[in-house]
Amino acid sequence: MRILIAFFLLSFSIGASAQKTYGNLYQPEANATEDIAQAIKKAAAEGKHVIVQGGGNWCGWCYKFHDFIEKDAELKKLLEDNYVLYHLNYSPDNQNEAVFAQYGYAQRFGFPVLIILDGKGNRIHTQDTGLLESGEGYDRKKVMGMLQAWTPAALDPATYKKE
Repeated sequence: MRILIAFFLLSFSIGASAQKTYGNLYQPEANATEDIAQAIKKAAAEGKHVIVQGGGNWCGWCYKFHDFIEKDAELKKLLEDNYVLYHLNYSPDNQNEAVFAQYGYAQRFGFPVLIILDGKGNRIHTQDTGLLESGEGYDRKKVMGMLQAWTPAALDPATYKKE
């Protein structure tokens, strides 16, 4: 029981600290369907994919992932060059049930969860971020590999044609 309480307090303190730095990443009042449609439109125009990061302002690991990307210039550039990022809220105020259902109930993996969409809005991958962790944080090599594996170039058949 003490371990569970300690884990909860640590998770909360991580989220609270990062939340002070980044503000509220998730907007319970947002119209996620419209916002994701705009992200898809932007991604299509820029030749990118969309990463929908499901989670909530209550989620310490959600802020930890955001902070991990923000503080690593190479990861941040990889994300910005290839993806449009949207934070999809999941909280008691708004669980966005219809949106999560549309993307195969991604919340089943816990939070944060990453849903990758192509420029047409098709779900091409769902990433359980627990698989990207190492110890008390995220593993740079795993995160880098996942981001690289789902870029538009990685999925473009022309990338693999022999000259």
